[in-house]
Amino acid sequence: MRSPLFILMTLVFLCPPGAALPPPEDVPEEVLRTEIILEGRTPTGVDLTASEYAELTTAQAESPYDPVLDSEIRQVIFLLQIRQMLKPILPFIP
Repeated sequence: MRSPLFILMTLVFLCPPGAALPPPEDVPEEVLRTEIILEGRTPTGVDLTASEYAELTTAQAESPYDPVLDSEIRQVIFLLQIRQMLKPILPFIP
């Protein structure tokens, strides 16, 4: 039987340094948070300028009607609400 220290030292020497680090081309989240977004998209995926996007968001905010959801999405939301309600009673629910 091998000692735990031997196994640990073997793992330390076999693993390359920085193996758990993200790739260098990956942009850090802190940088992404400070980026100014100059374009937007409509719900259908059409590209918009910043001013058009601002107009669209204000028009959506002022709409007296709730957005229409697909029936499958509404059913999933309903099931998630039931699951959330049953979770304290039945903790084994995933």
